[in-house]
Amino acid sequence: MKYPSTSTRSAIAALLCCTSLVPGQTAAQDAVQLPDIILDSGAVADDQTIVAEAISAGGKLTGDILDIPASVSVVTSAEIERRNAKDIEEVLNYTAGVVTNSYGADDRFDYFSIRGFNAYTYRDGLTLGENFGGIREEPFAFERVEVFKGANSAVFGVSDPGGSVNYVTKTPRGARFGSAYGTIGSFDTKEVGLDFGDVLNADGSLSYRFTGLVRDGEREYPFSRNDEVFVMGGLSWQPTERTELTFVLDHLDRDDVPGSGGFPIGYDFDRSDTFFGEPDFNFRGTERTTATLIGRHDFGNGLSFGGTARFSDGNDDFGYAYVSGQTATDANRSFFASDSAEKVAIADVHLAYDPQFGSFASSTLLGFEASRSESSNKRYFGPAPSVSIDDPVYTGAPSSVPLFADGETEVSGRAVYLQETLDWNDRVIASFGVRQDWIDITERDLLAGSSATNDISATTGRFGLTYKATTDLSLFASYAQSVVPAGTGVEPENGEQFEIGAKWRPLGGGTLLSAAAYDLSKTNITRTNPVTNLPEPIGEIRVRGIDLEAKAELGAFDLTASYSYIDPEITENGTAGNEGNQPARVPNHIGSIWANYTLEGDGARGDMTFGLGARYSGSYFFDDANVAGESDSYVAIDAAYTYALSDNTELAINATNLFDEKHVAFGGFYADFYSPGREVQATIRRSW
Repeated sequence: MKYPSTSTRSAIAALLCCTSLVPGQTAAQDAVQLPDIILDSGAVADDQTIVAEAISAGGKLTGDILDIPASVSVVTSAEIERRNAKDIEEVLNYTAGVVTNSYGADDRFDYFSIRGFNAYTYRDGLTLGENFGGIREEPFAFERVEVFKGANSAVFGVSDPGGSVNYVTKTPRGARFGSAYGTIGSFDTKEVGLDFGDVLNADGSLSYRFTGLVRDGEREYPFSRNDEVFVMGGLSWQPTERTELTFVLDHLDRDDVPGSGGFPIGYDFDRSDTFFGEPDFNFRGTERTTATLIGRHDFGNGLSFGGTARFSDGNDDFGYAYVSGQTATDANRSFFASDSAEKVAIADVHLAYDPQFGSFASSTLLGFEASRSESSNKRYFGPAPSVSIDDPVYTGAPSSVPLFADGETEVSGRAVYLQETLDWNDRVIASFGVRQDWIDITERDLLAGSSATNDISATTGRFGLTYKATTDLSLFASYAQSVVPAGTGVEPENGEQFEIGAKWRPLGGGTLLSAAAYDLSKTNITRTNPVTNLPEPIGEIRVRGIDLEAKAELGAFDLTASYSYIDPEITENGTAGNEGNQPARVPNHIGSIWANYTLEGDGARGDMTFGLGARYSGSYFFDDANVAGESDSYVAIDAAYTYALSDNTELAINATNLFDEKHVAFGGFYADFYSPGREVQATIRRSW
């Protein structure tokens, strides 16, 4: 058994001590169940429902989901908790258009794509960057996860045409609430967490919130770790109903190994017993501190001001031995390591004017965004001793690994944007947006002693039209553009999307059904020429598809269902000759369904909730040339059971991949990476 480190045990004790200090937790009879928290829009709060009615997008794209001329999916904190989603991929597993787990049990990053492209991520409307290569986010920090399908650069700035994900931070509520939980589970996992808040003064103008967790555990493969400490504190000041200022400070400290390192091709190894990496050289550490300031003020007469600013300071290190080839008897290996650091400052301010003229309404948003980031990255690569496929004998950590890349990057960005919405009698809604970005990039190669710069100026736009056939049914059509800087010396990668769709919220709430068809493309896709070692814009990808999604709360039943048809094609690929092929890691069909049924105890016993889910993915190719192999199609089953021990306490048991489905999620080049295996966790949760 692996025992927590001294620092981890101290953090666990601190969190447990906090439970005794929370008002109302000194004795069970002091606990008070608050009524459901109601948002200004009249919708139930995210911790009480799986069906969201409005979006926030950091104040940049707000309003009723029915009115937005684009496909939007929202995963609320209630849904995250019911499925016990422990990482962002699990959060998005049941979302239309989103592909997860295409790299299998490789846990370095949050790997997911939307409509065939890697997604850019944002927090409270401010960019975090591309998910591939970024820090893995902690879902417990967020009130909800908003998924915007299609090109969104006119709203968020830099993004790919497939879609974007916005994380909404938990902030103080101006009322007393709280929950605490303890979890034990597979791979010797132990976890405790807290989320509580209250007002601090008599008039309620000051309120706070504390959120935190400590995890000590492993993963399914040998010599792994899954340890984390996350703490977040928020303070809100609301001197009047028209003014609010919120400050949030959070710190993430994760010790989480990168993955299995792969398996020799053509075999079927046990994921939990066989390891071809190097136990003494198998690590990934992440530390990041983030400070966020969110403010708003309503001047009256339809004029308001909002703004968000964030500073983050993070670093991570990573190293492992991975399978890089094989002979008849041995697995060849290589060492790879990296050491990265990044500081980011970003701020957005905007003015909104929302006048009403009888049956005609207008909404104008004018904003400015500025950002600056400084990052460094060192990468190391070298050969590692081979090991026997039948009986691997480890050789120990290397004394050193050769440095092959050492770079620094500075990026400064400025942007102005304008968005306008015109609403005729809540029946016809026209909206458009335009954004101008200026991005200055400086890249330094410290090994070569060289540097390069690129100054980018890009204009993106969007236009959408919504027709509300009834108050519960809307039809929409839209066109939107995207832009992504591709580095120095080349033009940005551009994207565009045409989309039509419908959204239906029958009986005014509790259910949201949506359907959309789209045609999107990305041009100037840039790759490094192996001869010149310089980036070249050589590619174009076109994707057509359909997304269907349903979320419903129907009495004792909750339902989440989705289906997506994705038809991607490489239409240009320079001299590589891949025209007509499918891009790597994009299946044609994905689908999912999750259902909860609650059986009330009627006083004789506690309520019981049974949950069952199924996730389907068709096969996909491992490379753009479509020759390295392809995955199997698969169905993975998830399940949940909850028993109410009392009005405020419940026992929950969750299982992901219940039947331990296994396939090669990524491979064909030098090693196979298997899909994640079965994981079971039991949680006791108390709320007040």
